Amino acid sequence: MSAAIDTIEHMFEHGGMSSSAAAVAPEPDAAAARVRELQARIRGMEKTTLPDRGIPTPDAVGALLPGGALQQGSAYSLDRSSMLLMALLAAPSAAGTWCAVVGMPEFGVEAAQDWGIRLDRLVLVPTPGEHWLTVTAAIADVMGVVAVRPPAKVSDGQVSKLAARLRQRGSTLLVIGSWPGSEAMLSISGSSWQGIGAGHGHLAAREVTLTVTHRSVGRPRSARLMLPDRAQALAAVAGGQRPQHLRAVG
Repeated sequence: MSAAIDTIEHMFEHGGMSSSAAAVAPEPDAAAARVRELQARIRGMEKTTLPDRGIPTPDAVGALLPGGALQQGSAYSLDRSSMLLMALLAAPSAAGTWCAVVGMPEFGVEAAQDWGIRLDRLVLVPTPGEHWLTVTAAIADVMGVVAVRPPAKVSDGQVSKLAARLRQRGSTLLVIGSWPGSEAMLSISGSSWQGIGAGHGHLAAREVTLTVTHRSVGRPRSARLMLPDRAQALAAVAGGQRPQHLRAVG
């Protein structure tokens, strides 16, 4: 294996790759430390040469994601939560990114505005019909963030084509429900509402558990969040403690 490592190191040092690299016979049990060193060098090169491709993401969500943010050119699966979707759209929208919502006729513009989504940079396609995938792909060419609820399953070939377009354009896809090849699944559980007294009061805020299952991270990451908090935003539960006056619903 040492000869193979020398060949790969030569490639990185001189910027070329020789066809002889594939023909080098590996030597088992040799140069394990050098392999780890080379892997570390590769990771270091990636960190210094690749640009930051994160998009504006709520801090409480970013804390559960590798890199601290949703990434350009990637797809994410979301639980069926309109509040979570609006919270994720609000951050890039406030920063000036054009956003689109496809296949969600119930998506409310007033609620979107309350969450801080800029309506002047929001495109809605409520009922794209059977051509929803073509519409989504076309919109991804010009929009920074596209949210879609697929009405039907897609083939591996269709997923691959759309993934290639997302990478090329640097768009982020938020899919309601499961999606093959998604970077992560964001799901909501353990919902509790704040503001309900003993038979009186009104709903003011909701505490939930957000769980992120990322394909590059071995174990899911979870956190208790306010979705929404009293300011109609998404926020981490202060100090990791449960706010007072919470009552479980359902």
